[in-house]
Amino acid sequence: MLEKTYDAASVEPRIYDTWEKAEAFSAGAGAGAGSPSYTIVIPPPNVTGSLHMGHALNNTLQDVLVRFERMRGKDVLWQPGMDHAGIATQMVVERQLMERQEPGRRDMGRDAFVQRVWEWKAESGGMILNQLKRLGASCDWSRERFTMDEGLSAAVLEVFVSLYRDGLIYKDKRLVNWDPKLLTAISDLEVQQVELKGNLWHFRYPLEDGLTYRHPVAFDEDGTPTEFEIRDYIVVATTRPETMLGDTAVAVNPEDPRYRDLIGRHVILPLVGRRIPIVGDDYADPTAGSGAVKITPAHDFNDFEVGKRHDLPMISVLDREARVILKDNAEFLAGVAKGAMLDETIAAFDGLDRFAARKRLVERMEAAGCLDRIEDHVHMVPHGDRGGVPIEPLLTDQWYVDAATLAKPAIASVREGRTSFVPKNWEKTYFEWMENIQPWCISRQLWWGHQIPAWYGPDGHLFVEKDEATALAAAQAHYGTPVRVVAMEQALAAWEKGTATTETLLYRDEDVLDTWFSSALWPFSTLGWPDKTPELARYFPTSVLITGFDIIFFWVARMMMMSLHFMKTEPFETVYIHALVRDEKGQKMSKSKGNVIDPLSLVEEFGADALRFTLTAMAAQGRDIKLATSRVGGYRNFATKLWNAARFAEMNGCRRVAGFDPNGVTHTLNRWIATETGRCAEEVTAALESYRFNDAANVVYRFVWNTYCDWFLELAKPVFNGSDEAVKAETRATAAWALDEILKILHPFMPFLTEELWARLGDGAELPGGRLLMLTPWPTATMADAASADEINWLVELISEIRSVRAEMNVPAGAQVPIVIVGAGETTLSRIRTHEAAILRLARADSIALADVLPKGAAQIIIGDATVCLPLEGVIDLDAERARLEKELDKLDGEIVRIEKKLSNPSFVERAPEEVVEGEREKLAEFAARKEQMRAALQRLSAAA
Repeated sequence: MLEKTYDAASVEPRIYDTWEKAEAFSAGAGAGAGSPSYTIVIPPPNVTGSLHMGHALNNTLQDVLVRFERMRGKDVLWQPGMDHAGIATQMVVERQLMERQEPGRRDMGRDAFVQRVWEWKAESGGMILNQLKRLGASCDWSRERFTMDEGLSAAVLEVFVSLYRDGLIYKDKRLVNWDPKLLTAISDLEVQQVELKGNLWHFRYPLEDGLTYRHPVAFDEDGTPTEFEIRDYIVVATTRPETMLGDTAVAVNPEDPRYRDLIGRHVILPLVGRRIPIVGDDYADPTAGSGAVKITPAHDFNDFEVGKRHDLPMISVLDREARVILKDNAEFLAGVAKGAMLDETIAAFDGLDRFAARKRLVERMEAAGCLDRIEDHVHMVPHGDRGGVPIEPLLTDQWYVDAATLAKPAIASVREGRTSFVPKNWEKTYFEWMENIQPWCISRQLWWGHQIPAWYGPDGHLFVEKDEATALAAAQAHYGTPVRVVAMEQALAAWEKGTATTETLLYRDEDVLDTWFSSALWPFSTLGWPDKTPELARYFPTSVLITGFDIIFFWVARMMMMSLHFMKTEPFETVYIHALVRDEKGQKMSKSKGNVIDPLSLVEEFGADALRFTLTAMAAQGRDIKLATSRVGGYRNFATKLWNAARFAEMNGCRRVAGFDPNGVTHTLNRWIATETGRCAEEVTAALESYRFNDAANVVYRFVWNTYCDWFLELAKPVFNGSDEAVKAETRATAAWALDEILKILHPFMPFLTEELWARLGDGAELPGGRLLMLTPWPTATMADAASADEINWLVELISEIRSVRAEMNVPAGAQVPIVIVGAGETTLSRIRTHEAAILRLARADSIALADVLPKGAAQIIIGDATVCLPLEGVIDLDAERARLEKELDKLDGEIVRIEKKLSNPSFVERAPEEVVEGEREKLAEFAARKEQMRAALQRLSAAA
C-alpha cells in the first residue's frame, strides 16, 4: 500500500541509485538491434561551477528529450563532461594558495602549479556533475570526458597543427580584450558592461603652423550657421584621457562642412608635440559632440580599424598592467622632437597607473590651456567578469584562427537547412555575426590549459608540431646542430648574447589555448576523434544541441566550423535555443540584486520533479521564464495529486492485468479514457518532436489533473461502489492501465515520482517486460472510439459549464439548482438519460427537466444542440448580482484604459525596463480576459430577466 504522502527527499536519491546500478543510462540501454541513434552532447559546465538556474533549465530539457527518445527505442547517448575553465580554475587554485599562505604560482613554477591544479580538480572539481544527478540527469556517466583529458588533448593538438599547416592558424599583432589584473587576453563573453558615472573630457588640439578656420557657434531654426568664431584648435572628447598620449590622428567626417577643408592638415598633440593628421572617415559622427574624434589605434577597437584604413602608426602607451610606458618607448618617441615639454611629460607620467595618469593628465591639460570643458557622463565601461577591473584594448602578439574562411561552410549549412535553429529567429543572429566575423584570438596568457604546441628558434623560425620530440627533430634538420628546449628567459638571454655554441636553444610558446578552442571540438572529440572509434561512427553527427543564446557565437558557431572542416559534416541537425530564467518580476537574476534562486534549494524543498516540471511547463519558445517559488510549489501539488490518485486507485482494487488490451473494453467510460489516453500520448509526442516543451508539459498536466483524476476517477466512483462485477473489474483494469500509460508519458518530465509509482503499483505484480519504467516503450494510441469520447466529453463540458455559471453568478456552494434543457435532440436526450445521476451529483442539481420554451429568470448555456437553463430567481438576487458585475466591469475598464495609455506612450515603452513593460502587457491581457468573462455573465443575467 502506498504511504499517505509522497516523500520526494527520500525517494529521489534511492531511485537515482537504482538507475545507476542498473546501468540504465548507458549508451544504447533499452534499444533493440538496428535502432537508430540519438545523441546529445551536454554543454560542458566549468569544472569550477555549481548548479544555477540556467543549468537546471538546460539540462532538464536535454533530459526530457533523451528519456523520451530512449523510451521510443532509440540508441541514446547523452554525452557528459566538463570544461577545464582556464581563467576560473587558475583563479580558484591561486586563491587557495594565498589562503593557505603557500608559495604563489610564480614562486612554485609552471609545472608544479599545473600539478597543483590537477590535484585540486581531483579533490574539489566537478561538483556540478553530482548536482546534475540530483536533478535527475540521465547522462552516460561512464563516458564522462574532460577538455584536458588525454584523448581530448590529442584532438586539440591534431586540430591546431592541421589548421596551422593549412594557413588557418597564424600569429598576428592585433587589439584584444586585456585584463590588467589577470594579465591575459579574454573573450568577449568574459567581458561584462558596467554602467558608471564618469566624465567626458573635451580637449583642444591646436592646429599646426597657426592654421585657423571658421567654427559655427550659432544657428537659425533650420540649422544654418549664423555666427562663427575663428579657431586655431579642434575640440575632441574622450572618456579615457590617459590614452591621448598614443593618439595618431584626429578623424572628421568628409561630409562635415565645418572640417572638410582641414582634412589632410595636422594638429599638434598637446603635452607630447607629436604632429598628427586630420583624416576624413565616416566613423566620425557629425552629430555627436564636436564631430571630431581622437584616434588611438593601439587602445580602441574602432580606432584600430580607422588606423588600418589610413595606415596610421599604432602607439601603445600602456603596459600589460595598465601602467603608462613612455620612457624608452620607441613607438611613442618616433617622430617627436626632443625638448623640455616631452621630458616633463615622460617624467610626469611614465610608470603611473592608468587612473592616476588620467587625473594628472587632465590637470596638465588644464594648465596648458587645452581643457575645453568637462561634462558628467554616464556610460558603459567593459570589465573583466573574473578580474573585476576595467579591461583595456591592448595591442599584442596573439594566435588567431582565420574564422572568416571557416565560417563560410557553416553559414551555408544553416542557409541550406542542414542545421536549423529553434526558434528560427536565432538564425538571423547567427548570420549577422558569422557574415561579419573577425579573426578568433585563441591564445591566453595562462598556465592552466592546452599549451600552444609551437617552439621558437633564434632566427625567428617557428616549429609547430604535436609534441616536443617532433619539434626537436624538425629544428635539428633546420639548423643542422643539436637542439635543446629551455625556458623562454634562458633562450632569449642566450640569443641576445649571441654566444656561439654547439647546440641551438629553442623555447616553447608559454601561452595556452582559449578554452573555447577545445570545446569547439566537443561533438566529435568526446567520441574518440582523431581515432576512428566505433562510437564516432555510431553517434556522430549528433541529433540536437540545447544551449543558451549567449554562446551561439562562442560555442555553437565554432563547433559548426570545426566539425565541417574536420568531419566534413554538420555536428548536429538542430540547435534549440532556450530562453533566460528570470525572477518572478521578469528581472535578470544577479547576486547584486539579491534575486538569485538556487535550484538545489528548490529541489530540497519541493523535489527535483517539481522543479523539472516547472521549468519544462514554462519553456515556451522565445519567451523568458519568470520563475516564482510558488510555481514550483504548485507543481509539487501536481505530484501530490497524482500520488493521491494512484493511492485511490490502489484502494479501490485497481491492479495491472497482464495482457490488458484497451480495445477490448466495452463500458463507455472506459472506452473514453482509453481514447483520451492515446490522444494525450500523441499530442505530447508531437510537441516534443517539435521542441514545444511547454505544450508537451501542459498537455500531460491537463490530462492527469483534469481528465484522469478529476473526471475519470470521479465518474468511476459509482462503478467501484456498484454491484455490476463485470463492469467493476473492467473499470479497475482500465484505471490501472491508464495510470501506467500516464506514468510513461509523464516520465521524461517527472522521472522520480513516476519510477517509484511504476515499481510500487500492482501489489508486487511483475513489471511489464520486467523493466524499469525509464526503459519501457513509449505509449502509442492503441484505441480510438470517437463516439465514446464525444459522449463523455459532452458530459464533462456540461458539468463544467454549469459549475462555471454557478461561480460567475455567486450561487451558494450548497444550493441545489434545477436544470431545464430546451431543444435537445435524440443524442443529447439519450446522454442525459444515461448520465442523469452523474449530472445531478456533480453539478449539484436537484432535478433535470425538459422544456419547449426557455424559463424566465434562468441563466443559459449552449451545449451542442441544446440550451441548458439554470433558473436562478429566488436562488440569488438578480438585480444585486447585475450591479456587482457592472461595478466590476467599470473597474476593469478603468484599469484597461490606464494601462493602454501607458503602453501607447513611446517614452514609457522605450525607457522603462523591459520586464516592467512586459509586466504591463501581461496585466492588460489578464484584465481583457476577465472583462470577457464578466460580459458573458451579464449576458446570461440579461437572458434570465
